[in-house]
Order: sequence, then C-alpha cells, then structure tokens
Amino acid sequence: MSDGQHAPAAPLADTPAAPAPDRLRDAATVILLDRYADGGPAVLMGMRGAAAAFMPAKYVFPGGAVDPDDRHAVAVPLADACAARLAAERRTDSDITPTALAHAALRELEEETGLRLDPAADGALIFVFRAITPPGRTRRFDARFFLIDARHIEGDRHDFSRACDELSHLHWVALAEARALDLPFITEVVLAEIEAMAAAAGNGPLTAPSTVPFFDNRGAEPRFVQLS
Repeated sequence: MSDGQHAPAAPLADTPAAPAPDRLRDAATVILLDRYADGGPAVLMGMRGAAAAFMPAKYVFPGGAVDPDDRHAVAVPLADACAARLAAERRTDSDITPTALAHAALRELEEETGLRLDPAADGALIFVFRAITPPGRTRRFDARFFLIDARHIEGDRHDFSRACDELSHLHWVALAEARALDLPFITEVVLAEIEAMAAAAGNGPLTAPSTVPFFDNRGAEPRFVQLS
C-alpha cells in the first residue's frame, strides 16, 4: 500500500475452521465389566477433571471422540452382530465405520486406563448402547457404548500405572454402589442396562443383546428407542 501500511495477512489455507457448537462428533465408550469381583459385579470408572469442558467432575466410563487415525484401523475384535448393527445405524452426515468406532474404544481404554485387550479375544467388543448429547451443549457427541468382559483384559486389570491423567480416581466400582457416585444421567441409564445384562448372562458368556437402547437427542424432543 502506498501509505506504508501493510494489508492484513490472509489466513492460512490449512487452518481448520472452528467446529460449530452443535456439530455432532462420533465417539466411543468402553464399559469393562468384572462379573467375578469379590464384592459382586463391578465396572471400571474414573472422574473427569473439574475444569473439563464436557461433564466436569463427573464419574464416567473410559471413552472419547473418534480420531482420524481410528479410521485407518483394519481389524478389531468386534462381534459380527454388533458390526452389522453399527453399520445399519450410521448417521447420514457421518461416514464413520464400525471398525473405526471399535478402534476408538480400545484406544481410549488404553490411553485413559493403561489397560489393553488381549489380542486373542475375538468378538470381545459388544455394542450395548447409543446416546446423542442434547442440543445446546458446548460439545455434542454421538456415543456408542461397548461392553467388554474384564476376563479379556491382558495382564493385571488393577494396574493403571500406564494411564494418562484424563481420568482421576480410577477404580472398580461394584454395580450395586456405582449409582451413589456423581454420574451423568446417561451413565445411570447405561448402568441399569449393564446390571440387567450381567444378571441375564449369569456365569455364561456375554453376548450381543437382541436390541440396543438408543437415547436420540437430534430432534426437538428426546426419543428413547430400541435398535433392532
């Protein structure tokens, strides 16, 4: 410019746009269930930090959003019936695959707890619940919940020494006591489903349910339906 002033620099072409507040992100959550704990069936939970943008200071299961690298996974121990159900229930605005969701679940489990699934545990991930965060939240997720029998965990299931610091107070909680914790509403609903599944399975293997509950908050009114 002739007066010595400089024009403002143009934004970099590869700078990502800020996500829309109401944009849904695909996410995966893991429910580790120990049916043979001394105090009765127990699940692994941890507390989110008080400064967390999503569900601060709440007790939750390990989990998080699907990362780009999760999309490149080629094989995960996902039950066939669950893979088919996940594929059938994909949103029209998402190209996420069942394999990417399952990989995200296992990645988050390892990052947040330090625990890893036994590579020989075929079909260990069971799709048991789906929930979409209500509108108006700072972050919204389309979360799929996967149940894993704790017997499929490699090594010591009580060793959290390799966990990151995203969840504190990681511990196994008896199902009978879990609802006394400070929980998100949807976690309370999921716990009730898991308690019923554990009772129905008895000492037998955990299997994919005949239908999967879906708490759908995409419309003006929430819907609670069963995915067949």
